[in-house]
Amino acid sequence: MSEILRVALGSIAANPFRAVLTMLGVVIGVGSVITMLALGRGAQRAVDEQLAALGANVITVTTGMRFAQGIARDQQVLTIDDAQALADHGGTLLAVVPEQSSRQQVKLGNRNLNLNVIGTTPQHAEVNGYVLQAGRMLAKDDGRARRRVAVIGGDVAQQLKQPAADLVGRTLLIKAMPFEIVGVYAMKGAVGFGNPDDDVYIPIETSRYRVTGDDRVQTIAVDVARGTELAQAMVTVERVLRRVHRLPPGRDNDFAIVDRKQFLATQQETTQILGSLLAGIAGVSLLVGGIGIMNIMLVTVTERTREIGVRMALGATRTHILAQFLIEALILCLVGGAIGILVGAGAAWALSNAAGWRTAVTADALVLAFVFSAAVGLVFGLWPARRAALLDPIEALRHE
Repeated sequence: MSEILRVALGSIAANPFRAVLTMLGVVIGVGSVITMLALGRGAQRAVDEQLAALGANVITVTTGMRFAQGIARDQQVLTIDDAQALADHGGTLLAVVPEQSSRQQVKLGNRNLNLNVIGTTPQHAEVNGYVLQAGRMLAKDDGRARRRVAVIGGDVAQQLKQPAADLVGRTLLIKAMPFEIVGVYAMKGAVGFGNPDDDVYIPIETSRYRVTGDDRVQTIAVDVARGTELAQAMVTVERVLRRVHRLPPGRDNDFAIVDRKQFLATQQETTQILGSLLAGIAGVSLLVGGIGIMNIMLVTVTERTREIGVRMALGATRTHILAQFLIEALILCLVGGAIGILVGAGAAWALSNAAGWRTAVTADALVLAFVFSAAVGLVFGLWPARRAALLDPIEALRHE
């Protein structure tokens, strides 16, 4: 076996340019698989983190919609009174956090931004999994006194190009009214279709009486007691709101109750499918590389027919010839696979740092790519090796 390995390595070293071109297909294939898997795993981890950030049991109530003559219209708006009715119910509903959202011009110094200004309650951070990086959260007294105070999202601080700690105590203008920044949220990341890092949060009473002028809210987040089934909590919320909205039996709800984790779980499944699809597409390039190896090995067998005849005349068996060419193909694939792993990991790192994409290179992906490259060497090297082993020694010696 040691002699077979030495001869195989000598044959590869005798044609270095051909060996490099042969390995190139495997390098590209393995590198593509590693990169695509890293992108898929990165996206999956991002969704997992979003699921963890949502808290253990949180459901969201949104305004229902109906369609009339092709136009979507609100059946019934949610109000602050609806949130208060849910809060008064207590029981399994631990916390109720309404959100009143409006698009406003926000100005700080010479920076002028168009942002979502959300009126909410002090429990907003706890229920939605927010973390403060500077300052404090809104307090109950802020709402009672309708104070003009605000907590800004982490991305807003970046857009203002100032450190979070320096922003606390500064004054920003919302709808031409001065608001004191009392806190800055840490970056949370997009959840679903929204990005809470781009929002400004103020007391809901301030929003109601000083900014929007009405009591309508877009969503109500409900934190459910631990150990309580979300389905049971949804029934409770539905019963309370139907009573407040005075809906008779048989009439459809004019609101929607959503389990946010179900939405993100669906998104997670989609991400997993997309990651597998990307890896499959990248795997095609690896198969193309394997076909290239088979092609080169067939050419090699033809060129070395006389050498094969001489080796058989000197006592080499068909098994020896088969092993020699199979090992050559395997070495090319393994070396190409190792280089491809480095290329793929480097590409994933570059995408993460240069483009800001979320990537994750895992050990199982590296092992899978390496094993797959070895399998390509065995499968696509078997036919040329078998063809070499089946050559007739007399005909091989006569070959020119």
